[in-house]
Amino acid sequence: MLLCIALMASARDYSKYYQNLPTEVKPVAEVVIPDNAVSITDFGGVGDGQTLNTEAFRKAISSLVKKGGGRVVVPQGVWLTGPISFKDNIELRIEKNAIVMFSPDKSLYLDKDGKSSRVEPCIKASKRKNIAITGEGIIDGNGAQWRPVKRSKVSDVEWKRFKQMGGVERNNGQLWYPWDLKDGSPNLGDTPEAQEKRRNDLVRFTDCENILIEGVTFQNSPRFHVHPLNSRNIIIDGITVRCPWNAQNGDAIDISDCHQVLIVNSTVDAGDDGLCMKSGKYKENSLVNGCEDILIQDNTVFHAHGGFVIGSENVCGTKRLVVRQCRFSGTDTGLRFKSGIGRGGKTEKVYISDIVMTDINDEAIIFQCDYVDRPAGREGATAADPKDQFIPQFHDININNVVCRGAGTGIYAHGIEGYDCIDVTIKNTTIVNAKKATDIDDKTAKVRR
Repeated sequence: MLLCIALMASARDYSKYYQNLPTEVKPVAEVVIPDNAVSITDFGGVGDGQTLNTEAFRKAISSLVKKGGGRVVVPQGVWLTGPISFKDNIELRIEKNAIVMFSPDKSLYLDKDGKSSRVEPCIKASKRKNIAITGEGIIDGNGAQWRPVKRSKVSDVEWKRFKQMGGVERNNGQLWYPWDLKDGSPNLGDTPEAQEKRRNDLVRFTDCENILIEGVTFQNSPRFHVHPLNSRNIIIDGITVRCPWNAQNGDAIDISDCHQVLIVNSTVDAGDDGLCMKSGKYKENSLVNGCEDILIQDNTVFHAHGGFVIGSENVCGTKRLVVRQCRFSGTDTGLRFKSGIGRGGKTEKVYISDIVMTDINDEAIIFQCDYVDRPAGREGATAADPKDQFIPQFHDININNVVCRGAGTGIYAHGIEGYDCIDVTIKNTTIVNAKKATDIDDKTAKVRR
């Protein structure tokens, strides 16, 4: 039976998505995993919701490495675990009635040498090839044990629930940290604020090649949910990402400095950005830099700070990117382009089309060049010095055939005086029931319509 599953998993064809593209985009290649398979139960795994299965996952992966790779199958049950580390040619397959729940014990995620500024991701890989997460089950990051909570973003009932967990309040009772929790889970760092800075992602793959993420539901991350970095040939197909709407830094899918990416048939309902492209400063020893050859199609975003987002970091730039046939319903903003001095870079050959939106709270389409990151508890962040490098350049962005019903502002575009930051084209776009049609600074932004 496991062999049948493995054979089926290798018979995928993604070429249909690359038909009739407005610009040339290098397609993804199939990710092939060897046809070996083991069950987590073969290595002492117990899905009773209380047995810690960290060692069972490690042993299962190690056993497959000796065979050249294969699939670790997680059957029905609730599988409590610490961090899971991928090796080459490994697939983690979560069956439909299985939930992988990450332990609230924060000490399990400390790196071995203790030098990292963050704890280890729940699921991680570094410099690996041919890795996959598939199935119909759920992966839960237990993020309430990590995330700070802003009083203004929760009801009285929710606030009471958080306080019942223990924790401490800051900012005159306007901010809650999961510190000194009643369940006895240990603190990390000397202060709640120091611990907050250490929380990490649910899935973080760095400098990897040939990644398949398919079918699984990812929820309740301590920070970002699905986060490949400096990686190449990534397929994200039919996943669901969900967390509370007010989850601090609860980004759904963040693509950071990656080449050849396909995101299709996925659903997002998250606390921060939905489908987000980021590009940091150049890393000499990384597999790739910048975001290139990316196709995003047939996705749905419910709550998110932005349905589709570029930024705020875009230093190495974004080019040859197509977003089409996506639905945003109830997002804060629809198409969001955000950056600032010190974070900016150049966009080229970006084509967005056939987007439908409803009930957008703020801007349907926004270009913002004065974005400043304001983490919880650090509201006093200041903008970078205008003399800095890395000025935002939102150029050659082509938006066509967008329909939106309900928005705070239809189109917002403000650049930076003295810089050529915004030069974009928006055509065949209908935005109705907006409180304000446009807010465009013609002195700093060129919006061709």
